[in-house]
Formats: sequence, C-alpha cells, structure tokens
Amino acid sequence: MYIFKKLSKSACLFLSFFFIMQSLQAQTASWIWYPGDFDIWMSNVMQNRRTERGSFFPPFWKMDSHYALVDFHKEVTVPAEEEVLVKVEGQYNLKIDGKAIPASPGTFRVPAGKHRISLKVYNQAHVPAVFIRGKTIHSDTSWLATFEDKEWIDASGKTSDKSGTTFVPAGSWGMTDMAVLPSAYRLPVKPVEAVKVEKLAGGFIADFGRETFGFVRLKGLRGSGLITLYYGESKEEALSKEFCETLDILDINNPEKRDSVLSLSKAFRFVQVEHGLGIQLDGIGMDYEFAPVNNRGSFRCNDAGINKIWDIARYTFELNTREFFIDGIKRDRWVWSGDAYQSYLMNYYAFFDSPTVVRTLWAQRGKDPVTAHINTIMDYSFYWFLGIYDYYNYTGDKNFVKAIYPRMKTLMEFTNKRRNSEGLLEWMPGDWVFIDWAEGLSKEGAVSFEQVLFCRSLETMALCADLAEDTAAALAYRTQASALREKIFSLYWDEKKQALVHSRIKGKPAGNVTRYANMFGIFFDYFNAPQKQQVKKSVLLNNDVKKITTPYMRFYELEALCALGEQTLVTKEIKDYWGGMLKLGATSFWEEYNPDKSGAGHLAMYGRPFGKSLCHAWGASPLYLLGKYYLGVKPLSPGYATYLVEPSRGGLEWIEGTVPTPKGDVQVYASSREIRVRAARGEGLLRFTSKSKPGRDGASARKTGNGQYELALQPGKSYTVSLRN
Repeated sequence: MYIFKKLSKSACLFLSFFFIMQSLQAQTASWIWYPGDFDIWMSNVMQNRRTERGSFFPPFWKMDSHYALVDFHKEVTVPAEEEVLVKVEGQYNLKIDGKAIPASPGTFRVPAGKHRISLKVYNQAHVPAVFIRGKTIHSDTSWLATFEDKEWIDASGKTSDKSGTTFVPAGSWGMTDMAVLPSAYRLPVKPVEAVKVEKLAGGFIADFGRETFGFVRLKGLRGSGLITLYYGESKEEALSKEFCETLDILDINNPEKRDSVLSLSKAFRFVQVEHGLGIQLDGIGMDYEFAPVNNRGSFRCNDAGINKIWDIARYTFELNTREFFIDGIKRDRWVWSGDAYQSYLMNYYAFFDSPTVVRTLWAQRGKDPVTAHINTIMDYSFYWFLGIYDYYNYTGDKNFVKAIYPRMKTLMEFTNKRRNSEGLLEWMPGDWVFIDWAEGLSKEGAVSFEQVLFCRSLETMALCADLAEDTAAALAYRTQASALREKIFSLYWDEKKQALVHSRIKGKPAGNVTRYANMFGIFFDYFNAPQKQQVKKSVLLNNDVKKITTPYMRFYELEALCALGEQTLVTKEIKDYWGGMLKLGATSFWEEYNPDKSGAGHLAMYGRPFGKSLCHAWGASPLYLLGKYYLGVKPLSPGYATYLVEPSRGGLEWIEGTVPTPKGDVQVYASSREIRVRAARGEGLLRFTSKSKPGRDGASARKTGNGQYELALQPGKSYTVSLRN
C-alpha cells in the first residue's frame, strides 16, 4: 500500500475502484467458442433470412462453417477444492490434468492446487460452446481453444500438447447468461404502432411513419383463409402487388382471437394487408428489432438542414447495424465488405461499437482455404484489409489483429497469386471487379483503383505482421508495397492530364480519367502536396470527369475534398445531395440518388421498379465526414493514445458535437470567435488558425506559422480559446 501514500485521496479512490472493477470483470463468466466460429455461424443464419417475394434468396458466395470439434483448456490454480458449474452447447469430454472426469449433471469439482482443465466439445449443428462458473474459475477469453486433435501421451503416461497444436484465445460475444444457449441469441425488440391506417378494398394499408425494421404483429387475428402482406419502403411499392420486393402469404386457421407475430423480420414503412371474408383482424403493429448500441456521437450546427441530415444519417446507420454491419435492410441484408468498411468508419464517430466491427470482420473472412475474393469481389477483399488497418488505428486492439493475422496472410497469398506479368491485378475468372454502380464504367484491364487499394492492403499487412511479430513477412510486405506504389505512378500518372488514368489494358495505359483512384490517392497521402492540388483541379473539380451518383463513392469523393480543406464546398454538396433525398420525403438515406431522375424513377434499380434500397448503410456517410473533418477529431496513434482536434466549420456559423473514443468522449464547439474543447484521456492536440495571439487558454498555444497554433490538451480538462479573426 506504500504507493497510495504518494497519491492524492481522489487518486487513491480511483485506483481502488479500478482494481475492484478489474477483479469483478475477471470473475464474470461468459459463453466462449473457437474465435470467429460463432461470428461465421451467426452470419450464415442472418444472411440466409433474405427473401424475394416470399422465396428464399441465399448469398451467391462460398459460405464456411464452424469447427464441429473444439478443445478448450486453461491452467488454473485454486486455493481450496472448488465446485464448478458447467454448461456446454454440444456433447463434451471433461479432463482434469489429462484424466477424464465423469461430471455430475452441470457440475464438477477441482481439487486445491494447480491444474489443467480441458473440455473437448462436439456439435455439428451449432457452434461448440462452453460456459463455466466457479468461485475462482470462469470461462472467458483467457481460455485457449484449438480445433486440432493432436493430444499425445508421452512415455511417462502424461498428456502432452507439444505436437504442433495451435491454441488461440477463445472467442466471446460477452454472453453472460448461462441459461441462454448461444444458438438462441436474438436481438432485442420493442413494440411500435402504425401512425396511420387507410382502408382498401379487401384490407388496408398501414403507414409506420418512417422506414423501420422488425416483425409485423397482426392484432386480434381470427378465422381461416389466406392473408397477404405487401411490404414497401414507399407507398407505391406496398400498393404494387405485382412488383413489391417482399411479401408474405399466410394460411390462417385461428378459431380464437389472438395476436400473431410473423417469424421473419422485414424492412418497410408501409404494409398493405389483404385478406378474405373469412379473416377478421383488429389492427397491426410491429416488434421493432434493434442492436443495443449507445449513441455516443453527436453533431449540431446553426443550419437546421444539416442537423436533420445528421439525424437521418444516424437513424439509417442504426437500422443497418444488426448482429453485423449489413448493406441494406430491405433487399440483401448481407455482410458486403465494401458496405461494411464504410460502416466501420461511421461507427467510430457514432457508436464506437468495437465488438460489431470485430464480428463483421471475422464473418466476412470465413475459413481457409481461400478460393475466391470476399463476396467474390476483388476490391472487397482490399476493403477487408483496410478495415483491420482502421480498426487498430481507432481502438489500439492488438489482440484482435494477432488473432486474425493468419487469415490475413492466406488471403494475401491468394491475392498475390493472381497478379499479371506486370505484377498488377486485373480481372480473372471467378472475380468481380465492382468499383461502383455506374453506367459505362469500364472494368477492363488492370484498373488503377484496384492497384491503389492493393497497395494500401500490403501496407496494412506490414503493420499487422509487425504486431504479430512476423518480422520477415513485415519486411516482405513493406518492400512489395513500396515497389507497387512506385509502379502505380510510373504506369498510371499522366503529366498532361495531371491525374492517374483509369486503367492499363494489354500493357498500355488507357486515356480516360475517372475519380476513383485519384480521390483515394489523396486521403491515402499517395500524392505529394503539388499533385494533390493538381488532382483537385483536374479531377475533383472538373465537371468533364464523369460524376458520381451513389452515396457509396460520394463518401470517398467528399472525404478527399475535406482532406484538401474544401469543407465549405462539401457543406453545399451535403445539403444538395442528402438534402435532395429529404426533399423527396426520405426518412432514411438511399442506395443511390440521382437528382436528374423524377417521380417513381427514384425507386427503380437493377431493372426493377422498386429494386432500390431506400435505407442503405453507405447513405449515412455524413456521420463520418462531420465527425472527422468538421469537428476535426481523429487518432494520431493507435487507440487515441495521441489525437488531434482540428475544427473546420465549412462555412457554418458554429458547430458542436461529441466524438467517442476508447478513452472517453471529446466534446468540441467552434465558431468564428472561439473554440471550446473537453478533452478525453490521452495526449490531445488542438490545432487552429488565428490572425493574432489567441486569448484565454489559447494564450499558451504554440505558433506554428501562417497563423496556425497548436495547444496541448490535458486528459479530462476543458479549454476555451478566444480567436482573433
């Protein structure tokens, strides 16, 4: 206790509380499994819920499964004999110090002393999982797991695992209820009522007021016969019996009145209910299904339109945050890697929900051997690598990187085998080069955009190899990335056009320029300062270069402009683009918006009148842009150990908001007259511009030139800087 004599009373109380919480956390038991297995299993369950007009519609890529037989073990030291509760999903064999123990129903005893507890669990249908709770022994991620069966008996008759078996830390979703099996996991629901019901011939149409997701509840349902439900994100879709994307046809035989909740969740705002004379129905409601995330991020400004855009973006993102980050709630409901990558970035400025990022990355990757790119799309494999790069940057979580690194290596090995004679990547049989939904966009040859993503992925591999202490691989990846980066500029940079050209076909550069590689090159810092300005003029601000119409790629285009300090232009673009959807009545943001379309044309996509998703995760990108580039908060080192606050109002009179970090929230207010910051833990740095020496807390700021100042932020302290502008 000597250390406490050197500390203040408040510091002593904090440390005491910290140690108590650490102790309680260590004693909390949870369900555990082989890492990534439950993520893969649950993603399979979720992604196979999709239907189109009542028919099952599965994903079109390879789906992996969990390991059916898993060995869990842990070395424990107990001060006295201990009775331990055990529950397993599957059949299991229990050993203590290599000796099989016939466990009584639900319990076993561990003698005093040091012991090795092993459970080998088999379950073909569900993920082998274990829950153990005793006085000192608890199942958590400190347990080790292996799917390999290499248990040997040495000459002395003792068990040995020195046979090359790979043990890794167990996986967990933090499920602490022993009574609920992992396979029974469900997201929570809450009741929601329709805001308006309009009678129709043979039924009615219900309006729930805004885009929503969950299970329809038919109230007071009785009688016998058929009842049909036509769902719509728009009223037009729900009224279109022939072309609505989703519907349910139910054969009812209820002699007594009762509520009936449909078993499959749906996305909708409107529901048309049609039934015969033999059916009576008192009304309709729903059980809204949601992921229990915390809304930690916030943004407000003097512009009511921008505030509404932020609110609708947050709601859009909430709807598409489920067990995993999915693309859209109506149509696919799949774990697309390109969509999820943007969700990770938005998440860091809205929820900072790290577990869902980890779950999604495990689920996307699946198992070895690698036989195709993630979702079969070349660029989606690269987004997966980038997602890990950003996850480590925002969270500082080395353990996850180390756990998933072996699967990173095998995916990169697969990718490297698909290079052409120039060392570049282009389409091969089995690949889909996606880039963007854009009419007339060529995917032929070695597209520069793919090479830029490939280069960043190699840089990610080098970083993660360092964390995994794979020194030789780190050097190899770093060398390959450097060589590829040089090759990109030698083969694709066009001095006359002052841009990277779109592709290279049969060893020759194509003459056309597109926005994709150029805008990524800006925020990846692949261009030098003069090149960035040249690309801004020749590509980003050049109306002769084909415009982008999807929120998916507008995300990156506006990020590039923000990285170049063009927030005032971006503010106008956000108001025009996302505000354009709101003017058309959007209650969540869409998969695609083209202001040149009109009427029902806004609802059509893929050759179907209602094929477009009106609630798509990638439509919520203002969450990320306003948090990172307006409030100006971003990590400078992994896990916000050091971070930057550099507000930019983008032409707005004032902005304020909260950015979540692993070390607490950063609160920012900025106007032309002052900046206020409430710092989180970690070493923060406030960067701002003032024509002369700022006042109040800014008086101690360091001038860096050209009217710029920097002020060190101490953990948990509030600052007010008076600007002289």
